[in-house]
Amino acid sequence: MNYKFIPLMAMSILLFTACKTQPKMDNPFFTEYTTPFEVPPFDKIDTSHYMPAFIEGMKQHMAEVDAIANGTEEPSFENTILAFDKSGKLLSKVSNVFFNVNEAHTNDFLQNLAEKLSPLMSKHGDDISMNPKLFARIKAIYEKRNDLGLDEQQIRVIEKYYRDFERQGANLNTDDQTKLRKLNEDLSMLTLKFGQNLLAENNNFKLIIENNADLNGLPQSVIDAAAEAAKNAGKEGQWMFGLDKPSLIPFLQYANNRELREKIYKGYYMRGNNDNEFDNKEIVAKITKLRVERAKLLGYENYASYVIDVNMAKTPATVDEFLMKLWNAALPIAKAEVKEMQNIIDRDGGNFKLASWDWWYYSEIVRKEKYDIDENELKPYFSLEQVNDGMFYVANKLYGITFTKQTDLPVYQKDVIVYEVKEADGSHLGILYFDFYPRAEKRGGAWCTSFREAGWENGKRVDPVVSIVCNFTPPNGDTPALLNWDEVTTNFHEFGHALHGLFTQGKYSRTAGNVPRDYVELPSQIMENWAGEPEVLRYYAKHYETGEVIPEALIEKISKSGLFNQGFETVEYLAASILDLDYQKMTEATDINTLEFEKAAMTKIGLIDEIIPRYRSTYFAHVFSGGYAAGYYVYIWAAVLDADAFDAFKQSGDIYNPELAAKFRKNCLAECGDDAGMVQYEKFRGQAPSIDPLLKRRGLK
Repeated sequence: MNYKFIPLMAMSILLFTACKTQPKMDNPFFTEYTTPFEVPPFDKIDTSHYMPAFIEGMKQHMAEVDAIANGTEEPSFENTILAFDKSGKLLSKVSNVFFNVNEAHTNDFLQNLAEKLSPLMSKHGDDISMNPKLFARIKAIYEKRNDLGLDEQQIRVIEKYYRDFERQGANLNTDDQTKLRKLNEDLSMLTLKFGQNLLAENNNFKLIIENNADLNGLPQSVIDAAAEAAKNAGKEGQWMFGLDKPSLIPFLQYANNRELREKIYKGYYMRGNNDNEFDNKEIVAKITKLRVERAKLLGYENYASYVIDVNMAKTPATVDEFLMKLWNAALPIAKAEVKEMQNIIDRDGGNFKLASWDWWYYSEIVRKEKYDIDENELKPYFSLEQVNDGMFYVANKLYGITFTKQTDLPVYQKDVIVYEVKEADGSHLGILYFDFYPRAEKRGGAWCTSFREAGWENGKRVDPVVSIVCNFTPPNGDTPALLNWDEVTTNFHEFGHALHGLFTQGKYSRTAGNVPRDYVELPSQIMENWAGEPEVLRYYAKHYETGEVIPEALIEKISKSGLFNQGFETVEYLAASILDLDYQKMTEATDINTLEFEKAAMTKIGLIDEIIPRYRSTYFAHVFSGGYAAGYYVYIWAAVLDADAFDAFKQSGDIYNPELAAKFRKNCLAECGDDAGMVQYEKFRGQAPSIDPLLKRRGLK
């Protein structure tokens, strides 16, 4: 994570910890790591180490910045831009460990300390971005950048930093900078609190079942997992379900008890909306209002314009047009799916109208009846170990890289596993961590991050240390972790992000691997395409008990069911994307009622009652505690790119086409930060992307 210049809205999600002062010699962050591959020595890092390292890191970083800003020599690329690009190493070192561990393995102590330190880090960022002497030197170089005999990448770094400073208030007068500082501090605290509230809400809801009859319809594996969860919670002899996806989704899919399906679903969609100490409605309203004020202060009509200005889309209007084109194609399909499921309800004597908590249950019936496929029939072929083997196989076929499990490297939690990644010639490429299973200390979802980013130091590449964090179905007794299809594709997805991090090349931190937000999902989403290819399935989909390769009949069923539920999946996603943009397109800093705002936004586009947005406002972490505000649309924007890119492989007749793989690695992964996102994509593809492959893949054309 680059802390030389973090956009302050992204900084607002960061968590920090503090502790008693400790001598530097005992603090692992103050010395070079002596572990193999110089990975973080998690076994030696104590919570007491973080605060001294953060304080010293900020101190050193500011000293480096002051030395640049107060330099007496004429500003040059080397003494200003490069020096700034290389500054803040200690702060990055401790940040890359703490922020990631805190997301995946937090506790109350860490969260409380995070609240105390968040404003300090916000101030640190502002002190840099609003340093007039530093900006004056960067501006002087920027204005004569084309006359200094610099190469294209040096000029690009200059332009990136200059634009960063502009966007963080460097050109504002003193009074407006003071206002901006206060806005940044308030937003950092609010977004931090939003995420903490959501984690508490996730952990607070438990559906406890005492009557065996209430388990009717559930697969035995799901029942066994619920029994194990109850036992671990001190409720042996009962069954416990929670809001993590491996528990929630199977219950919604298979439980015959409609009343209990409604109960657990409402527990999910009421998170942050329970009028308790963890309620997020007022936080959403405050964040939205402050973002309007911040955007206006920086010269933008609204926050969406501020964010999208540096994306591929450039303007909110472009995004609106793109989303509504897809919405108008997807909504009729979703309505047809509703009709299909309502017919099943009526046929089976149900005297009720399909509701949102019924969707998973009746769509599963449709899947069985229409495609003759049952997820429980597939899961035995998708053990986590075999799925990982399949990902590694695809990466090896495409890029020649190999993965070797490491057992002697320190980890931050006992279930974490580690691999060394090597190039085809056997040289070291990087380290990859996996943290697969849900726990109360981990936030929901799946993500890819890094403990050390790829870089360039003393004339050689700094090898990355990448981490994938998920919340997959855990093992149960003697049964290994068996994934559903969504978890399989999620694993491939995050693995694609990891490949991006592992392959990144570039001499400058500001541009190496740095891409627009609406490009960043291309490396991840393209990997999902290989997961369902028949020849890939034949390699990794093997029955966990017998070793039998998945039958051709099941492969055919997977292929034929590719359009299953696409109306629902597209509409719920688009609804959330549009809701996000509506918040960020507000042009007046007025007080809003969060629930009324959400309802009006969804009514405007005609969202049907049977579907709610994938994320409602009070648990929309991407937008209100993450870095995706005015950017949730990026997944489907990048889907245009990934569908078009994979189509190139398919059209070539070889899904492992070595020439295409080499071009994709070079232009779209390794050197993706060298130029604008679309420029890099077209270097690979040789033409602009077409939306047709995406529309066909989703059955929208």
